[in-house]
Amino acid sequence: MIQVVIAVTFNGLIAMGAGTIAVFLGRKPLWLKVQRYLMGTVLAGLALKLAVERARPA
Repeated sequence: MIQVVIAVTFNGLIAMGAGTIAVFLGRKPLWLKVQRYLMGTVLAGLALKLAVERARPA
């Protein structure tokens, strides 16, 4: 029971903190642009890795 209470409390604090940070960063147009390009690069890299792995013979 104690573990459940601690986990719920900790996860709730993380969720509230993430929400606060998201609102703060959402008001920064430069951050939105950086985030868009960063995530695009990460997703393109993952797609390339997946394509290379599938093309490689087992």
